[in-house]
Amino acid sequence: MWTDKQRGIRVSQKKLLCKNACGYYGNPAWQGFCSKCWREKARPAEASRQDERPSNDGIPLTFSKFEEKKSTEKGRRINTMRRLFWGSPSPPKPQESSERHANVLKPYQSLEPGDFTGFLKILKSPSSQRLQSRCTAFLNTMEAYHDLPVQKQSDLVQDFFQSFAEYFSSFPEAQVTRIMEHVEKLIMTRLHKWVFCHDRCDDEQKDLALQRRIRSLNWITPEMLSVPFPDKKAAVSGDPFLSAITAIIEMDAKRAPQDKLACVSKCSQHVFEALATSNSEPANADDFLSALVYVVLKANPPRLHSNMQYVIRFGLPHSLMAGESGYYFTNLSCAVAFIEKLDGPALNLSPAEFEGYMLRQRAPSEGKRQQVASDTRHLFEELKGRQEKLDQGMDALNVQLQTWVTAVHSQLDEATAQFALVQKEMAAQGELSQGDLSQGSSSSSHDASPQEDDTDESVLVLTDQHAGTQDTDC
Repeated sequence: MWTDKQRGIRVSQKKLLCKNACGYYGNPAWQGFCSKCWREKARPAEASRQDERPSNDGIPLTFSKFEEKKSTEKGRRINTMRRLFWGSPSPPKPQESSERHANVLKPYQSLEPGDFTGFLKILKSPSSQRLQSRCTAFLNTMEAYHDLPVQKQSDLVQDFFQSFAEYFSSFPEAQVTRIMEHVEKLIMTRLHKWVFCHDRCDDEQKDLALQRRIRSLNWITPEMLSVPFPDKKAAVSGDPFLSAITAIIEMDAKRAPQDKLACVSKCSQHVFEALATSNSEPANADDFLSALVYVVLKANPPRLHSNMQYVIRFGLPHSLMAGESGYYFTNLSCAVAFIEKLDGPALNLSPAEFEGYMLRQRAPSEGKRQQVASDTRHLFEELKGRQEKLDQGMDALNVQLQTWVTAVHSQLDEATAQFALVQKEMAAQGELSQGDLSQGSSSSSHDASPQEDDTDESVLVLTDQHAGTQDTDC
């Protein structure tokens, strides 16, 4: 039961942890378990449902048969993934190609966090050709069998991540995590259109139901949720949670699970910043969860259920089980679960008052309505200003583009004209060279004629002398 003295939505921090007491964060979508414990719990349950059918001779499977079949199925799935990844049911032995293996791993050791472009360059290098071909083969296989049940697709993706991580088993855990984040972004960016909001699941219907539920609760004010808000005299204009609202809405535009988680983390950080400016006391977990519920109610993010399920099914387990991202995502799941089960006592309202608000027979007080109207007006003005800036930026970009096109055409015309002049100069020089050669040959012929005349004269003189000699002898 809620009292006026309570601050926010009270959720014990122990309830955020896994039911198996493994130390990781649980999630309402996994019935309070972490992703690892939930998969271990869900897979045997799925196998048992398949084994409830009688065998060919009509005799049900015994427990030993069930365990044997379960182990066989798990081994078959892992071997299939390893065969797809390594080309054989088992990873390559280090002693067989230790030097080659070390050469493949060496570039990944210097990979910086968040350097996805650098990761792609390394993956496309000749030394990583085998890893690249395995990724391509897996993507082609998943696209070819995109009509599989979404849970089966999730199992295949998680098994692929595990097989890929085994290749870097000699690395420290932090480096393996960094590499696998790049792998997840590469794989899931390609598979997003095949696995997000899958046709063979009810995510779309649940999205619409959740949006209708949030829309029906748009009358809830921060005071009802005990969310600390700035005083009227404070110099804070508009809704201090506007940045958090914008961040959670942006989640639907991302493709990779880690990018969606980054939006959740960004939203949560903005919530803590808003609480710091709105409350003189340090923000606690109850204040944070209450404020997060308010942000979700105000934002009504598109396809919220599908986005959360996408992260749960295809995100890296360590991102959801521990760390900041795991904590923030667990609180978001708790906030959505709270909204789905929200009733009068949770808002310090009687059942009749709650029903009156839901049926639009009641409305918040005049001051609260004015505050809501003021916030809405401020939000509209801010959005209008952002739209005007966007339009101005587009106009400036168009002008720059036209200027650039004009400059390119001008440079092209100038280069064409220069090229024509160069061609003319080269043609003129060629003609001049031909003229010089012809003149040289003609002058050589003129120089040779006098020599021929002199020779002829010498022959005539010798002939005359020979004739005179003959006359004397006679």
